[in-house]
Order: sequence, then C-alpha cells, then structure tokens
Amino acid sequence: MAHDHHDHHGHSHDHHHAPVLTSVNTAFIVGIIFNFLFVIIEVVVGLSIHSLSLLSDAGHNLADVASLGLALLAFRLADVRPTDRYTYGLRKTSILVALLNAVVLLISIGAIAYNAVLRFLHPEPLPGMTIAIVAGIGILINSGTALLFMRQKDKDINVRAAYLHLASDAVVSLALVIGGVIIYYTGMFRIDAILSLIVAGVIVGSTWRLLRDSLRLSLDGVPVDIDIDKVKEVIKKVSGVRDIHHIHIWAIGTTVNALTAHLVIDDAMDAKTEAALKKKIRHDLAHLNIQHATLETEHQGQACDTEECEEHEKHGHHH
Repeated sequence: MAHDHHDHHGHSHDHHHAPVLTSVNTAFIVGIIFNFLFVIIEVVVGLSIHSLSLLSDAGHNLADVASLGLALLAFRLADVRPTDRYTYGLRKTSILVALLNAVVLLISIGAIAYNAVLRFLHPEPLPGMTIAIVAGIGILINSGTALLFMRQKDKDINVRAAYLHLASDAVVSLALVIGGVIIYYTGMFRIDAILSLIVAGVIVGSTWRLLRDSLRLSLDGVPVDIDIDKVKEVIKKVSGVRDIHHIHIWAIGTTVNALTAHLVIDDAMDAKTEAALKKKIRHDLAHLNIQHATLETEHQGQACDTEECEEHEKHGHHH
C-alpha cells in the first residue's frame, strides 16, 4: 500500500518519504480471523462455566475485531481516487476510524470495570484451570497477531491502534491466566475481579493517547511528529526565500500530510528559478513527512492585495 503521492515532483532517488504500509492488509485479515475464532471460544467456555472475566474479555476482543475491520476498511478507502466532490479522496476516513476506535475502547473498558466491581462484591466459584487454558490460547493469538503490526506501528495511527488493541489483549489474557492459576490453587475467586480492574487501567492509558492524537488530526491540528518551527526554518534556508507566512499544516489522512504557505521571494527572480525553488522546497518538506505542499509566491516589492496580507502587515512581521 505504498502511498506514492509525491511523484508529481519527480523523486527518482531511492529512499521513500511516504511511509510504505506493506503487508498491513494481510495482517488485518489474519488478525480479524484469529481474534474472531478466539471470541467464539471464550463465549462458549465463559457461558458454560459462568466466568464473567472470560465473557467480558470476549466482549473486549469482539470490539477489537470490529475495530480491526474498520481500520482495514479505512485503508481500502484511503486508496479511493479523488473525485470532484471529495477532492482529497476518502483519506480522512482513516482518522475518523482511529477516533471511533478510541471511543469504542474506552466504552468497553467502562463495561469491564463495572462488571469487575459487581463480581468483586459477589464472587462466584470458578474452575481456575479452565480459565487459565482458554486465556493461554488468547495470549498466543493476541501476541501473534500484534507482532504482525509491530514493524509498521509508527507509520500510521490506525496500525498503532490495532497494535495497541492486540498487545493490550495479550496482557489481559496473561492476567486471566495468572488469575486462573491462583483460583485453582487458593480458591480466591475475587482475584478474577481485581485483575479485570487492573487490566482496564492499563488499557485506559494506551487508549487515551490514541484518542488525543486522532482528535487532534480530525480537528486539522498539526500532526504530532511535525514541528512547525522546524518546517519554517527549512523553508527559509532555501536561497531566494526572504520570508514565509500564512503557513498551515494538517493531515489529509493518517499517512499523508499537507502544507500551504505564502513565500516572499527575491524581486529579481524569474519564473524558471521560482519553479526550481518550489521543487527544492517540496523535496525538503517530503523529508519532514509532508507529502503535499501548495506554495504561493509573492515578490518582496509586491503590494499587499489581500485582507489577510494587510492584517499581516499591520501586526508587523513577527515571524
């Protein structure tokens, strides 16, 4: 799924600026199939032995299967060609899906915590070994599928979400195994509830960051890995650029970032030099993970004709 959207400014050299999301498709499909099978196992066993911890974990895993499905859909939509109505294509869906995922996860944690409190107050006898065995299968499935996303997790917020979901599920399963063993040897049935609460806390931590980042991107905030001052500095270093203003940076999708800016350039510059200057700037920006750059130029001596520009003059150049 290489997003090579920077071709239009002729990149012939080898290193890729756009994060290349290979093998992610397969990872999602494998993750969905295995996790769904595991949900069925947990539900069947959980119902037959009345283990609330297995059932709440099954619910949590089912939410994960749904979110993996949504993320896969978002990846597919990210490749939809732009149209007259959706000029960026449907890339933004990947951000909205990440946001939805975070919200769903937080809700499912609430349900787990609520059940855990009830169970703590009214513990029921449980077959510890059965719980431990089922949860053991969960560790294998969740950690196995989490590994599929591990290499790509820093390249896209949805892959990170999938990785977090699966890794936290593996932790949950580990907690359930420990709980099952303790129940088997000591008969402390309350441990089931205590572990559920600890696990809920762990998941809240990782989900909160996902919620914050996806919210920032859906509000067109500057993506977390981009420093606007560094961007200005890089642009100003290019010879011929006198000043830069009206700079906006936002995410079009979870793997593609855009920038618009006004450049003030030397009076003497001809069209050919100006084109070369823009090409150089776009190339430098690609290294900073900005794939789409729209640059407007104005000469130093040019009269300001837009309101924004006049505002800018009034406040003086504080850049």
